[in-house]
Amino acid sequence: MYFLKPISDEVRLFQEIFNKYKKTMKLILVSIFTCIAAILQAAGGFLPGIGYILSPLATAPIMLCSMFSIPFGAMSYSLTIMLLVILQPSELMIFPFTTGLLGLGIGASFSFFRKRLSVIAAGTILLMLGIMSLLFIFHFPVLGPAVSVSFSFFSTGSIFLFVFLYSWLWVEMALIMIIRLKMFII
Repeated sequence: MYFLKPISDEVRLFQEIFNKYKKTMKLILVSIFTCIAAILQAAGGFLPGIGYILSPLATAPIMLCSMFSIPFGAMSYSLTIMLLVILQPSELMIFPFTTGLLGLGIGASFSFFRKRLSVIAAGTILLMLGIMSLLFIFHFPVLGPAVSVSFSFFSTGSIFLFVFLYSWLWVEMALIMIIRLKMFII
């Protein structure tokens, strides 16, 4: 079955390649990924319209960093939050609970799980928790006026369906990125 295929072999190969680098090179890569993530996330505030298309792409650098090494992924996630304090403070509610959390969750789950469904589920659970926290605990309308900040089963089910499909899309994109990087590095 499609969802039960093992998918983490390429990621493990990249982790081995990443571990061969010196610590200085690893920190340089983390800083580059951090800057890219912060710029993409801040694009929503700087460039209305096209920036909202670029903003979700901030998941990719955090995800790649987390796929290479969980501690370096967490470092990139934290440093991106700190850069957003300077660049675009209005994104501080969104990045830590949605975009960044999804990238960190999917990237780290490649180290823990082998099956596609497990990786998708980990991303889905973390993104769902982040969105639900923003909506129902902080009453922050992260999904705009279309979704109420008061709890309802319909909106929660709709959000879950969206989050599952969105997480699945990012897992597939991660696999494509790893295959492309494999051709570039090896």
